[in-house]
Amino acid sequence: MLSTLFKTDDDIVLTLIRLMCGIVFFYHGSQKMLGWWGGPGFTNMMHGFESQGIPPVFAFLAIAAEFFGGIGLIIGFLSRIAAFGISVNMVVAIFTVHLPNGFSMNWSGNQKGEGFEFHLLVLAITVSIMLAGAGALSLDRFIYKRNQWR
Repeated sequence: MLSTLFKTDDDIVLTLIRLMCGIVFFYHGSQKMLGWWGGPGFTNMMHGFESQGIPPVFAFLAIAAEFFGGIGLIIGFLSRIAAFGISVNMVVAIFTVHLPNGFSMNWSGNQKGEGFEFHLLVLAITVSIMLAGAGALSLDRFIYKRNQWR
């Protein structure tokens, strides 16, 4: 079981998509968790989610998935789990918020909100990571090779 969790090829393409996705989600997770970069911070974010009827445990998991998932993807540690958490966030966001706004992002400000095209791109990235692993330059690969699971 652990071998499957850590196994990954020495693939630089996986590293690039994992890193970029990790940076984006660490940024957004830091806004929610720590209030960095103009974000609301943990307490305000929890209140915001709860005011939308989201139970506290799920609100916490959403914030944690972005923050810790972003860190996990950046360093390539437990990348499949990090990608799964972010994937769940994206699916929930599509069906609870973005689906009524259509496919497109709100570039011109003509819609009531953002569409779900960004979320689909993230899902493509995270599903790729869940299937193929973290790639080169990851702690997952280091752990796998060090334990010589085959």
